[in-house]
Amino acid sequence: MTSRAYPEHPLLAASLAVIREGRILLATRTKPPAQGLFSLPGGLVEAGETLEQAALRELEEEVGVTASIVGFNDHVQVIDRDEDGQVARHFVIASFVASWVSGQGTPSSEAGRVIWARPDEIDELPTTLGLSRIAARAFQVLEANVSAGRSGA
Repeated sequence: MTSRAYPEHPLLAASLAVIREGRILLATRTKPPAQGLFSLPGGLVEAGETLEQAALRELEEEVGVTASIVGFNDHVQVIDRDEDGQVARHFVIASFVASWVSGQGTPSSEAGRVIWARPDEIDELPTTLGLSRIAARAFQVLEANVSAGRSGA
């Protein structure tokens, strides 16, 4: 397994913005980096998995929710350096948008508090960097797909 701390190369991850009745699924991270901050469910892509498969697997594992991907949202880059300027963490995250299928969202070893937030509530929460932008864009992607008839949401 590749070390997440001081990696030799960027680590590929996937996340999922699940939207249900005008709300987005968020969960607090239970482990560093960003422990205690709200974020989208997601995690590292395993060998042999597509980005979409990884996002859906992580969603089920972390919060017990299933969803249907409607489109790609954006990519997020997380690069953390230590006090000496060394790259301590480097993730490239492919973020997707999905409509909710089942599951209410339950905490796990990787997800602490789980909520369904309205877009106007996100800025009031302690979140990972850029979450507000990714969430706003997710609602736009979902709306565009619904308008085009590509989603059952």
